[in-house]
Amino acid sequence: MGSTFIDTSGADFSAPPVQVTFDGLLFDMDGTIIDSTAAVEKHWEAIGKEIGHSPEVILQTSHGRRSIDILKELAPEKATLEYVQHMEGLLPKKYGNDAVEIPGARALLQALIDRKKPWAIVTSGTLPLVSGWLDVLSLPHPEHLISAESVVNGKPDPACYLLGRERLSLSNPNAEVLVLEDAPAGIRAGKAAGCKVIGLVTSHTVEQVLEAGPDWVVRDLGSVKFVPESSGEGKVTLEIRDALVLKN
Repeated sequence: MGSTFIDTSGADFSAPPVQVTFDGLLFDMDGTIIDSTAAVEKHWEAIGKEIGHSPEVILQTSHGRRSIDILKELAPEKATLEYVQHMEGLLPKKYGNDAVEIPGARALLQALIDRKKPWAIVTSGTLPLVSGWLDVLSLPHPEHLISAESVVNGKPDPACYLLGRERLSLSNPNAEVLVLEDAPAGIRAGKAAGCKVIGLVTSHTVEQVLEAGPDWVVRDLGSVKFVPESSGEGKVTLEIRDALVLKN
């Protein structure tokens, strides 16, 4: 099982439902659509031994960041796109049973696809990694995918989410775009790209998610529902339920 238990027992997830409308949605992958924490831990344990670094140290700073950026710091000689694509491509093949979908993710993606609404995946993973996980879990492939190969600088740099907006033809600053993220680096990237952000408490503590400055905080995508009758032409209306009650 790939899920990680994040203790939210001390947090008040009881905000009343709100409906919000956007021109398009940008989804992070790991921690937002799937949870592959257990697989990633095994993966970095093997890589850590290979490059002579403690897996624990790597895992403290790796979530939400591109592998190539981590390797640039720890093992520059390994920091090539070819090496990263190879090692990440093996992850779903070796540890396919160690990943699960995030609650609510499949239903939300399917609702967007069925009604031809604009959405994309914006991830720090490489194409072999993302495609592998989507295939293993039989999740839909997006029409638009921004991956580690798509940008020079990874999250928290906003380049990936700016490119996501561009791919959805929503580069206009007045376009309302929603980012769905779990990692502080990704939340910051989304905000810097001029998007609203829902932060999921699936991989980090409530405090870590809040510190990154999202607009809403939820446990997972089970709290985010598509509202078909309120979504006009090209628009996406969502109901956000049981969000964290934010203190003023």
